[in-house]
Amino acid sequence: MNVTFHGATREVTGSMHLLDSGTDRILFDCGLFQGRRKESAEKNRMLAIDPKLLTNIVLSHGHIDHSGRIPMVTKNGFHGRIYCTRATADACNYLLADSAHIQEMDALYLNYKTVRSALSRMKSSVTGRKISNREYREIKALMKKRRHQLKAETINELIGKYHLKQVVPLYNMEEAEQALTLFRSQPYHHEVTIGKDMTCTFYDAGHIIGSAISIVKTRKDGRVFTVAFSGDIGRYDTPIIKDPTSDFAEEDRDIDLMIMESTYGDRLHEPIVDMAPMLKQVINDNIKRKGTLLVPAFAFGRTQQLLYFLHELYDAGEVPRLPVYVDSPLATRLTKVYGEHPEVYDQETHETFLSKGKNPFTFKQIRFVKSVEESMALNRDENPKIVISASGMCEGGRILHHLRHKIHNQKNTILVVGFMAANTLGRRILDLGLAWEEEGRKGNAPLVKFYNKEYPLKARVVKLGGFSAHGDRNEMLRFLKNSNLRIKKIAVVHGEEDQSTAFADYLTENGFKALVPHSGQTVRV
Repeated sequence: MNVTFHGATREVTGSMHLLDSGTDRILFDCGLFQGRRKESAEKNRMLAIDPKLLTNIVLSHGHIDHSGRIPMVTKNGFHGRIYCTRATADACNYLLADSAHIQEMDALYLNYKTVRSALSRMKSSVTGRKISNREYREIKALMKKRRHQLKAETINELIGKYHLKQVVPLYNMEEAEQALTLFRSQPYHHEVTIGKDMTCTFYDAGHIIGSAISIVKTRKDGRVFTVAFSGDIGRYDTPIIKDPTSDFAEEDRDIDLMIMESTYGDRLHEPIVDMAPMLKQVINDNIKRKGTLLVPAFAFGRTQQLLYFLHELYDAGEVPRLPVYVDSPLATRLTKVYGEHPEVYDQETHETFLSKGKNPFTFKQIRFVKSVEESMALNRDENPKIVISASGMCEGGRILHHLRHKIHNQKNTILVVGFMAANTLGRRILDLGLAWEEEGRKGNAPLVKFYNKEYPLKARVVKLGGFSAHGDRNEMLRFLKNSNLRIKKIAVVHGEEDQSTAFADYLTENGFKALVPHSGQTVRV
């Protein structure tokens, strides 16, 4: 039996690993690559595995870097099932639809730019086909409904008329909806058959609601082979959800190969207990400057965690009760999913909120922004407030519009509360902002380019790493040592190369046998 690593190997995104028993081929996760636009697009369009050959998919959780390429597989001949927990299935109803919408909008915008460039060349052409300035303006106007909306039908017609190369989305809304029909949700601790003489059992990973450690057992030639896939391991003593599982059933404890994440394989977080006071300080410091506290946050997990802490601070009167805006339609929908799964909450959340008849994620000062018009008005609003918006790595979504209006003003604060992958706008803002803070904010502010324009990064940049939903180096080792698993070998994945290799070395120092596979490498079980 073999495992081949096809994604999130010596990098963070694109989680995808193939378990081949000789009879069945099971895919652990099927995630999108994220980072540099061109590089990520090329990676995402290439499937290293023929979907027709796959038996089933085991999905650790709903984050797009773990689930985002599922519609690509299902539209290209996959006829199996996608097994996950109930909360993950509910979240994916919104996450995959949102991803499809982003794919469609990105393709439409790129096609618009292609037509616009072609028209510009024709306007100034000397020998080729030529159009007048008036025709140029008229055609450009035809491609837009309003200032911020494009006409897909008109743009596609012009692509065909001028024989231009068309960008096709990775998948569309209809294809995402088709993928969702293949999901089969399972409760934790319930064994389900996923192949011939092959079963899977989910255990809570403590990362986000529905996140799972998958234990896959295969009976072959009179013996049992067991592969564990950690997915993303969460932190200990965090609010809302339970700690990562430590007590596994006896029949699931002997692990031939553990596929384990290493996002923070060489880093340590601030203690969880310090998060509320630190958030309090950031809020109060920003209030003194009468600015906006702008928080790029993942719609799934981080947003809900922030709302929980803000609810606690507001109830305790620890900070002025500023209006809190959640400007992400996806985050709004996923907050509803969180509210529908109290069975995954930890005891602290039950005692703090549920026992008092309170929803942890809603309170008087919160506003869920729905329309584009509301979001645009919020961009222009200069009153002190807290804005939580997606995407978490600042690679798209409404957060970009907030940054465009707020990044150049030193009274505002950009609060980073999650992981920023290499080559993302979020990482550039974080690195440049912290470096300038360390220099005492002397000289000209660093420039950050997005939307084809450079903006001076004058807003304060603050990072609170303790909000991470990923366990750090010590917490991941704690998971391994506190659990009753007996592990023969660990394949370290889902971390930038320096994090993965450092974590593998750390595991070796602590008595584990560990390796860091390369993309395409096969490990025999």
